[in-house]
Amino acid sequence: MSANDNPKTVPNALPDGYRFNEFEIKEVIGGGGFGIVYRAWDHQLERTIAIKEYMPVSLAVRAADLTLELRGERFQKLFNAGLNSFIQEARLLARFNHPGLLHVLRFWEQNGTAYMGTLFYSGMTLKEWQVTSPESISEAWIRRLLPPLLGAISTIHQAGYLHRDISLDNIQLQENQLPVLLDFGSARKEIGNLSDETEIMLKPGFAPIEQYSEEGEVEQGPWTDIYALGAVLHSLITGNPPPVSVVRCIEDNYQPLVERQPEGYSLPLLHAIDCALAMKPGDRPQTIDAFAALIDLPVSDVEAVVNSFPVPGEPPALPIEEPAEAAPPIVIAMNHAAASAEPVTPRPMRKLSPAMLGLAAVAILAVVVAIWLANRHSATPDLVNNHAAATQVPASTPPRAAVPAALATVYLKLESGESVVLNGQPVEVKPGSSGFAALNLAAGQYKIDVKNGSEMHTQSLTIDKPGTWLINPGN
Repeated sequence: MSANDNPKTVPNALPDGYRFNEFEIKEVIGGGGFGIVYRAWDHQLERTIAIKEYMPVSLAVRAADLTLELRGERFQKLFNAGLNSFIQEARLLARFNHPGLLHVLRFWEQNGTAYMGTLFYSGMTLKEWQVTSPESISEAWIRRLLPPLLGAISTIHQAGYLHRDISLDNIQLQENQLPVLLDFGSARKEIGNLSDETEIMLKPGFAPIEQYSEEGEVEQGPWTDIYALGAVLHSLITGNPPPVSVVRCIEDNYQPLVERQPEGYSLPLLHAIDCALAMKPGDRPQTIDAFAALIDLPVSDVEAVVNSFPVPGEPPALPIEEPAEAAPPIVIAMNHAAASAEPVTPRPMRKLSPAMLGLAAVAILAVVVAIWLANRHSATPDLVNNHAAATQVPASTPPRAAVPAALATVYLKLESGESVVLNGQPVEVKPGSSGFAALNLAAGQYKIDVKNGSEMHTQSLTIDKPGTWLINPGN
């Protein structure tokens, strides 16, 4: 299982030594906004397992008797929806028997929530591997990693499902170097679909544009997972994920790998990654087999690859440490699809034209893209410098006052003749060639008014973390 947070900082976790009949919790090994993962000991079979608990921290807290209590009655529907999705995910994973997919051993309900017992996977995530062993990453290493990973993804797709959360920290590399694709995160997707207020987390750079669109607006399919896979490979090769897709809608600063030509990597591999990261879903490989064909890598015979790995013994419990500069997730306060294992419904494929991409980005209200600062100052070009009249304004302070360092960039769509008033003060901004103007804002509360003659549209924002905001006041 993966560790998305430092175990010492995971709130509401069950204590070490807690028993589920024959299962005894030994320690917390990870957790996030929707679940906690434990290392446990199976006293009956005398082996180590992992236990995942459904624990949506925004909806529930741990009571004194260790059961879950809702933060309010109004959260009951959301909690139940996520719980049901968690149960369905366990049943889905139990259907698969693939060495590259999480193997579910047992499932049960207790403490007012649900639990999933799985094999314990030793080793570390690709995210941690990239930090601790970057010198080992090469094309030969990647080509050895890919067959079982592609086989796992293809197995999901052939069953009619999507993963929608493929990323560096959702791929576990075991001690025998066999990768395992971790959980789908179905519960958070289901909760997000029912509530505009629930924060849904998409990982910056790994989610394609269709995952930012309203449900059903842009078709998702195997190409959605292929984009995320391309982002994983891009990150392994360059050290950074590609630019965030929703920002690429405004100005696409992605530099193809075939142009960058990183040393030691062949053009077929680089070309395949570039194709996987195409903004238009129809321009990407449509199946895992098509993607594999681009790099001349068959995925049908996984058994031969798996058998080439040494058979591990009982894996020791390895400490899982969060990298020092771990990237925060994108936080999106809206109702749309996120990572999930959901059947692929047979709807007509809608290709995105450049105009549709712009409209899709503008239609998303209060989209927050938490682009970590390290990426902003290294591989990704400075977006603000590419827009006319970007200004730096602190909260509740006239534009000419001394300003603290900007924390976020806010893009807003401006038509001809429209003007901007920020916290009651006029701000001189002009749209760039993309039709968007940019504001650099410090932390604080903001009221943004866009005036056009007698009409005025308003958007309120709270800036409390680094990121890029895309807004369209009044819509």
